[in-house]
Amino acid sequence: MHPRILALSGSLRAASYNTQLVRVAAAAARAAGAEVTEIELRDYPLPVFSEDLEAIEGMPEHASTLKAMFADADGLLISSPEYNSSVTAALKNVIDWISRPTGKDEPPLIAFNGKVAGLMSASPGGLGGMRGLVHLRAILGNIRVIVLPDQVAVSAAHDAFDEHGALKDERKRGQIAGIAERVVEVCSALN
Repeated sequence: MHPRILALSGSLRAASYNTQLVRVAAAAARAAGAEVTEIELRDYPLPVFSEDLEAIEGMPEHASTLKAMFADADGLLISSPEYNSSVTAALKNVIDWISRPTGKDEPPLIAFNGKVAGLMSASPGGLGGMRGLVHLRAILGNIRVIVLPDQVAVSAAHDAFDEHGALKDERKRGQIAGIAERVVEVCSALN
């Protein structure tokens, strides 16, 4: 059985460097034998999480859809930009919504528990979004995701991709492929 990987960017921008980067990782995961589903968070708009809203209206339809996709996946490839030295509000909001239980018999954190995650980021800045990955790693680790120790940050992202969306730097391509292959390998070993 092939590992099922969910690949997503924490950005809502149409021309996002992080969306380009996670596509590179997704291709590498497919080449390593995984079934990969790529999603864009902008296709699943959500209200800002509020327990009051949840109590009145329940889980929004897009949150339910995302929760099912996360729950069905064995692993995650996440490329997240750095906003003010942290994760994006959009990504954090998705995590907050889909971490919520929808029934008393549902196992805790069903969308995250035991998932294997590979993290990466891209930014025009010199650190490539690395500071945001520190926060993302802490968030995911606290909700029972197995976050791989290696991560990749691509700096000068505005000049990192060619016209076909491939990374120009061979070393960075290898690092991204290595993250994707390791997610597939660990998912395969756990299943």
